[in-house]
Amino acid sequence: MTEQVDVVVLGMGPGGEEAAGRLAEAGLDVVGIDGNLLGGECPYWGCVPSKMMIRAGNLLAEARRVPGMAGQAAVTADWTPVARRIRAEATDDWDDRVAVERFEGKGGRFVRGWGRLEGPRRVVVGERAFEARRAVVVATGASPWAPPVPGLAELADRTWTNRQAIEADAVPASMVVLGGGAIGVELGQVFARFGCEVVVVEAAGRLLALEEPEAGALVADVLGRDGVDVRTGARITAVRHSTGRFVLELEGDRPVTGDRLLVATGRRPDLAAIGARTIGVDESGRSLPVDGRLRVVDGVWGIGDVTGVGAFTHVAMYQAGIVVADVLGDDPAPADYRALPRVTFTDPEIGSVGLSEAAARDHGLTVRTGFSALPVSARGWIHKAGNDGFVKVVEDAERGVLVGATSAGPAGGEVLSMLTLAVHAEVPVAHLRRMIYAYPTFHRAVEPALADLES
Repeated sequence: MTEQVDVVVLGMGPGGEEAAGRLAEAGLDVVGIDGNLLGGECPYWGCVPSKMMIRAGNLLAEARRVPGMAGQAAVTADWTPVARRIRAEATDDWDDRVAVERFEGKGGRFVRGWGRLEGPRRVVVGERAFEARRAVVVATGASPWAPPVPGLAELADRTWTNRQAIEADAVPASMVVLGGGAIGVELGQVFARFGCEVVVVEAAGRLLALEEPEAGALVADVLGRDGVDVRTGARITAVRHSTGRFVLELEGDRPVTGDRLLVATGRRPDLAAIGARTIGVDESGRSLPVDGRLRVVDGVWGIGDVTGVGAFTHVAMYQAGIVVADVLGDDPAPADYRALPRVTFTDPEIGSVGLSEAAARDHGLTVRTGFSALPVSARGWIHKAGNDGFVKVVEDAERGVLVGATSAGPAGGEVLSMLTLAVHAEVPVAHLRRMIYAYPTFHRAVEPALADLES
């Protein structure tokens, strides 16, 4: 039999959970469906536990900076408290009972299982079927993707993704990280600081290929000082597992080996698995096509990674607010991603917002850029050890407003907030130059970057 409900939310990651909970609180009959843990990747294998790991690695790095600054320090790395904290504080040992009870406390109903669309308003999960009177919200996220490297697929059950890395009870002696994006460099740095011999292999010509070139160069330099072997522009010809170690053959370069192979080459939605074809969507695509209000077709909305906008929790939460308002008939403003912020939580942090210099030029804008190095700022000079960083701003010269910026440094993600506001509100650069910047702060490095626009 088919059960009639108001709303079905297919996928209960951060965005799906937010939308389902708010719609249930509004008095609608809401069913949330997920075969995984309620809350999704972020609280159990992503944002939260990974930042606990990063915090621990950064503490080790800070302690190692004591000599020459504040005396002497002896540091002995121990992964045990890190693993214990992830299990006890972040994940409840990967048990979502509290999250389920929270959702049900708002009036929603949770169904554990892998749901599938059968038309615009019908979702089937196992032997149960639900017909949505008001809305189906698709928030099924994305899964790790591996490139078609010879031998890699055959070793899938032996390789690590972010999940195995987060769940690790011990640090391996050595590791190869395949992929130099945010996840790869964050986890690679953490494990290196805990004594793992790490090699990062990236096919692109630089790390963090979607960010400014200066960001990738900075992270590569810092990782090198942490003992990480960084190989960029690497073409992998084969992967094999021999005598307990992974071996990656590289064209024109010596092979790299490690006890573990962490595959961090991105994530992609599986549109076929959710039955996207039944709502007229090409299942070979990389995302659900959505409009400004996140509508896919009449009666179906999309949220989060599956929309292809950005694989960030804050994007999913932002989109959830629009979907909730639209389903409730509140006529929300369409989604605006001009000032989409993102942070790579390496040490130093790489915070960025809006368009990179290259992307701005690709958009046909008349571009001016400004740059300031953090170590020569007052706060950077005071900070000394661990003061790597910079501020880069990208201006649409014809309009006199910033369209993008990067803030790299010990507090790069926090300094980013004022730059995000400047891009979002289209604050004229002339006004930004007339602001008073507190002294001595890291954000004061924005001021010389703005001045550099005129040079």
